[in-house]
Amino acid sequence: MSRFRFCPRCATALEEIIDHEGRNRKKCPACGYVHYDNPTPVLAAIVEHEGHVILARNKGWPEDWYGLVTGFLEKDEEPAEGILREVHEELGLHGEIVSFVGLHTFRRMNQVLMTWHVRAAGEIVIGDELAGIKRILPEKVKPWPMGTGRALKVWLDQRQG
Repeated sequence: MSRFRFCPRCATALEEIIDHEGRNRKKCPACGYVHYDNPTPVLAAIVEHEGHVILARNKGWPEDWYGLVTGFLEKDEEPAEGILREVHEELGLHGEIVSFVGLHTFRRMNQVLMTWHVRAAGEIVIGDELAGIKRILPEKVKPWPMGTGRALKVWLDQRQG
């Protein structure tokens, strides 16, 4: 359940309820606001650059953690435009979408991941959110069992036919 504790309308402490569908929710006893805690849409890119997959390490992550380029969908933004924006912000690269890889849930983070294969060109310039990158040949990439790793596995399986 979310860490959301106070009503955004009137600042009253929210109470846990079970709604008519049996789902846990938080509701304001004062004004009736219901916090649904729906998943957040997140964009992800399997970035292919000069024959390599680019994995990124965000600032604050452990030294050995790398993942796909990801970011949040912005208001009034088309998802495909958003992932190209993220690739440019995080890697300084101009990309083109090759294919949509898939839609996956990342329950631990309460996110829905939309993942694309993006072919990118240019010189990599690491953005402010990243601590580093890894360049790995596609046949050497090892998908991880959760989050964006599931989409990476789908893409690798598709490549192998």
